[in-house]
Amino acid sequence: MTKHQIILYWSREDDAFIAEVPELPGCAADGATRQEALANAEIVIEEWIETARELGR
Repeated sequence: MTKHQIILYWSREDDAFIAEVPELPGCAADGATRQEALANAEIVIEEWIETARELGR
């Protein structure tokens, strides 16, 4: 697991919790609960990093 700051907040517009990762542009996830949003964020962080490596960034 990598270590990144995650900002977690409730979005009325999306009717869900949003988990944003500020140091990884565009990296965010959502979920019906805080725990679900955080779990989804862990997945998209790994995918974001994998994609960046594939693109040579």
